[in-house]
Amino acid sequence: MCTDHNWINNAIRKIEADYQRSADTHLIKLDIPCLTGIDLYLKDESTHPTGSLKHRLARSLFLYAISNGWVGPETTIIESSSGSTAVSEAYFARLIGVPFIAVVPKNTACKKIEQITMYGGKTHFVERSDEIYAESRRLAKELNGHYMDQFTFAERATDWRGNNNIADSIFNQMKLEDHPVPTWIVMNPGTGGTSATIGRFIRYQKHNTKLCVVDPENSVFHEYYKTGNQNLTIDVGSKIEGIGRPRVEPSFIPGVIDEMRTIPDAASVATVRWLESLIGRKAGASTGTNLYGALQLACDMKQRGETGSIVTLLCDSGERYLDTYYDDEWVAEHIGDLQPYLNKLEAFESTAQLS
Repeated sequence: MCTDHNWINNAIRKIEADYQRSADTHLIKLDIPCLTGIDLYLKDESTHPTGSLKHRLARSLFLYAISNGWVGPETTIIESSSGSTAVSEAYFARLIGVPFIAVVPKNTACKKIEQITMYGGKTHFVERSDEIYAESRRLAKELNGHYMDQFTFAERATDWRGNNNIADSIFNQMKLEDHPVPTWIVMNPGTGGTSATIGRFIRYQKHNTKLCVVDPENSVFHEYYKTGNQNLTIDVGSKIEGIGRPRVEPSFIPGVIDEMRTIPDAASVATVRWLESLIGRKAGASTGTNLYGALQLACDMKQRGETGSIVTLLCDSGERYLDTYYDDEWVAEHIGDLQPYLNKLEAFESTAQLS
């Protein structure tokens, strides 16, 4: 327990100063002529200093842990992560001068491991994604450190009422658009913290926007949403890095969600390949999960003759995945044939249908 107020004040000042140096992330409007009257937007979280949506989460987790007295000047931070959260937490750990260790599955993208190391963090590998929790707790106890535990604390560390959170940012940036209040916001779940923040904000601010959460294959979240069974587990991990979980996480709050869909992994990867032709750069596969779900919703709206706007997230840059989602041999071995979904996306451009 840390009671050194001088250290606490200085650590929080450094984190808040870092925030003040960072501009808000961009909202990109996609040019999709077949969707006349329906506007699609990507909230580009890849422009954070650590390159992903998880920069927001890491900042909130550090402020929460420091304010609770869990972290002091000698505390080693331990986190369970498939990469992006660990990259961002390594950044903030270096900022306030504490050691950081990421417990990651051995198949985590090499670029993410390099970035954790670049920020002064260390990596501790486990064989399977479902082993990260117990190993993180063991390490924290052994080193007298603090297990940050994003999967438990993500939904409570962020102020969901406003205060410049991601939902607040989206609605402010949409104010001058043709359809300023989104019909849908689409988000995938990793911890569940971002969907919890967005869903709570929508309700608290009395917006009519609906929240659609899109799950990858090999994840229990969608089934939990349908059944309410908190004990669901599976013995394989998600192939879409950073999202989907083999167990129900405490930060996943189903009550704030209006609809859930499962997106095939091949559709996620095909969609980011297709997206590159629209915006001229690569995005991670979790962005493909988001966007394919958003396109499905847009097609549904088009068939019903509705107009409106849909906002989803560009979670991180595809440069982190050049040896995986942008490597044809890796994709063929681990994801499968993308061509059926590439064909659907090509046809969609003239038909506004994905069936």
